[in-house]
Parts: sequence; structure tokens; C-alpha cells
Amino acid sequence: MEHKLIAKESELPAVAQALIEAHPQERVFGFFGEMGTGKTTLIKEICRYLGVESDMTSPTFAIVNEYWTANGQPLYHFDFYRIDEPDDATRIGFQDYLYSGNYCFIEWTEKVESLLNGEYTPVNIERVDEETRMFTF
Repeated sequence: MEHKLIAKESELPAVAQALIEAHPQERVFGFFGEMGTGKTTLIKEICRYLGVESDMTSPTFAIVNEYWTANGQPLYHFDFYRIDEPDDATRIGFQDYLYSGNYCFIEWTEKVESLLNGEYTPVNIERVDEETRMFTF
């Protein structure tokens, strides 16, 4: 388990790189943390590290956003904050995304854990103070 403590948002690229390098074979990552801890911000940095050049936004209302790397690989960013039950994720084809072999980054993972069967890498984000975060993966 790796821990990264950062005090500035400008340090996030190093966290993104460390996460992917620590789990080179993994493709499904579940992000945990209270609202406002930086889950979306970290996912954006991970996507940049993986080669996404387009604008990235939170999929809070869309549930899933698809991004493309410069070499044509899709990445999927899910935000399940607004779903009520795991079946809501099933209806959008969530498991097809999971088994695509492409990166899947999931916010509010606890709402769909029953669909994941433990097959994901957890990323915990803890607010230490207004600026400082502890990342554990």
C-alpha cells in the first residue's frame, strides 16, 4: 500500500504517475473520499498522464464520460453519486465497460461495489486540511 501526502494541487501529477506505475496491469480503479476531496481532480490528472488531451469534466449528470488518448485508446470516468441502486449502473452497460480492458475510473465506488466483485484497485483520498490530502492506494 502506498501513501502520498500532498499540500498543493500542483503535486497531483506525481500522485497520478505513482498510482499508474504502482498498478501497471490494473484497469479498474475505485475512488473513495467525501465530497470535495478531489476525486474528479485526481482522475483528470491520471487521464492527462495516460495521454488524454481533450477537456475533461465530471460525469455527475451523465454518469459516464468517455475520453480518448492521443493514441486512440478510450478511458471511462464514472460518477455514481446520483444513482440509487447498482441496477442503475447495470442499465447503462457498466459491466461492458469494466470488461473492455480499458481504464475505468469510478467515483462513489461504494454504490456499485456489489457489481465489481472486489476486482478493482481502491484509491482513498482523505482531507487533512483545506489544502492537504492523503492518497492511499
